Order: sequence, then structure tokens, then C-alpha cells
Amino acid sequence: MSSQARSLRGPLIALVAFALFSGHDAVVKSLGGTYAAFQIVFFSVLLGLPFAMLMLMRDRTDGTLLPRHPGWVALRTGAAVVTGVSVFYAFSVLPLTQVYAILFAAPLLITLLSIPILGERVGIHRGGAVLVGLAGVLIVLRPGGAELGLGHAAALIAAVGSALASIIVRRIGPDERNVVLLLYPMMANLVVMALALPFVYQPMPLTDFAALGAIAVLAFIGSLGVIAAYKASEAVLIAPMQYSQILWAALFGWLFFAELPDGGTVLGAAVIIASGLYILLREGRADVSANRPVLQTRSRPDTGTVPRISAMDRRYTPDGDDAPPRD
Repeated sequence: MSSQARSLRGPLIALVAFALFSGHDAVVKSLGGTYAAFQIVFFSVLLGLPFAMLMLMRDRTDGTLLPRHPGWVALRTGAAVVTGVSVFYAFSVLPLTQVYAILFAAPLLITLLSIPILGERVGIHRGGAVLVGLAGVLIVLRPGGAELGLGHAAALIAAVGSALASIIVRRIGPDERNVVLLLYPMMANLVVMALALPFVYQPMPLTDFAALGAIAVLAFIGSLGVIAAYKASEAVLIAPMQYSQILWAALFGWLFFAELPDGGTVLGAAVIIASGLYILLREGRADVSANRPVLQTRSRPDTGTVPRISAMDRRYTPDGDDAPPRD
């Protein structure tokens, strides 16, 4: 296989994987019209656990289930639980494209959080990109010009929680076992959602339960696809593929939910995506920084409901990590 074919193989695999994740989110939205987010999260995590166990069979490190950094693990677990229920609720009540546009702010927030948590230096280039991207979020939300609701707040909370959970993995990943990083958020989601379930539970016909199974299968295959993509090509080629989800969101929203993105959502999403791509390209340069928090996140938003790629491959670092930090 030629070097050009190898370089294209990873992005193509990633495009398919993120299409599957978008299908996952469309199924979540379809169920969200009938069932509470707590119920959907509970069963999607429950059905996804066997797949997580299969992935964790790769973990050959010795140790116990006790975290070496209990405070950080607890904070990440809490952030993942809040993110999971928030993003599922946002998908239920907002257009898919609008939710994605807000969630795409997560890489910008990861860049900001890398300053206090990783001790990263963010200079004028990436700092400016963050400010432009956050302006894109305001374009999507249009405060004062459109009615904002709990769904918008939930999407924003999900973006912040996802960024926090992801950056903590970069902080403690080398010291913690995969099983700790992956199972703690999933088990916490099960417990918290189970406590809420008696207050929101609605009986589910077999077809809807099968849809929950489809959520687990799509998440599992999508996760395997992203892992394969990162193994096939450089991270700087794979990470931008996550933005292809906005196209699938527009298609699925039109086909299944009669949704068409408005001008503000399209413009704001374009600004946010452009800012995220700029940050990814800056981090992909060997002379920019010793830390690459966004490139190393290596996955879509962290919800604690499916195995996270950034946790599975946390020891990966792009070429040039020993370069002197600058921006």
C-alpha cells in the first residue's frame, strides 16, 4: 500500500466511525421524545457494559480498581455523569445541528482548561482561536434574539463537562489503569440513573428496547473505528474528522425529524469549527507546544456512557512532544 493510500485510510475510517456516532445520537433523539434522559442513559450504559468489558480485556497492566488519584477520578466521574444526562437531554429537545454546534466548543474549552490543569502555555494564536470560537457559540445561541431554554443550558453544560473530563484524562492517564478511567464513569452513571429511574420510568415496547441496543452497538463499533483510524494515520489527520458529524446531523435532522438548521446555527457552527481546526493544526506543528490536549483527546465528547478513546489510548503522543513549548 502506498504512503498516500495509508494516509487516506485513517481519515476514511474516521469518517465512517463518526457517521456511526451521529446515527447513535439520532437514535437517542428519537427516543428522547418519549423517555426521560435518565432512562435512556441508564439502559444505554447497561447494554454497553459488555462491549466495554471486551475493550478492557486489552488492559494487561497489573493493579487494583482503586484509583491512584482519587480526587481527580472523582471529579472526572462527576463531570462525565453530568455530561451524559445533559447531552442526552439536549439531543432530545434541540435540533441535532444546534447541539453539535455547541458541543464543538469542547476543544476550545479543553485548550482553556489545559492552562490550570496541565500547566500548558497558550499563546496569542490559540488564545485568539478560542475567543473567536466562543463568539461562534454566541452566534448559535443568539442571546436576546432567540428563546433560550433548558436544552441550550444542557448542551453548554455538556460541552464544559466533556472538556473537563477529557483534560483530566490527560493529567492522570499515565498513572491510572484503563479499567479505572473507563468503568468508574460508566458505573457511576448506572447508579445515579438507577436512583432517578423510579421517578421517570416509562414502560418500553420491544422495538424501543431494540433501539437502545442499537445505541450500544453503534457506540461500540464507532469506538473501534476511531481506534483503528488513529492507528492508521497521524492524529492531526484524524481529529478534524469529528466535525463531519455536523453534516450527518443536518441530514438525519432533515430526514427523520423535519429539522433544517437556521442561518445563525450554520454561521456559528462554521466559526466554531474553523476555530477548532485552527487549534488542531497549531497543535499538529512540532514547534508549538510540549502539550497537545486537543489532539490527544482523540474522541468525540466524553459522556461516560461509552468507552472513551482518549482513555484507551492515553499514552499516545504525537511526534514532536519533546519540542520546546511556544505558540
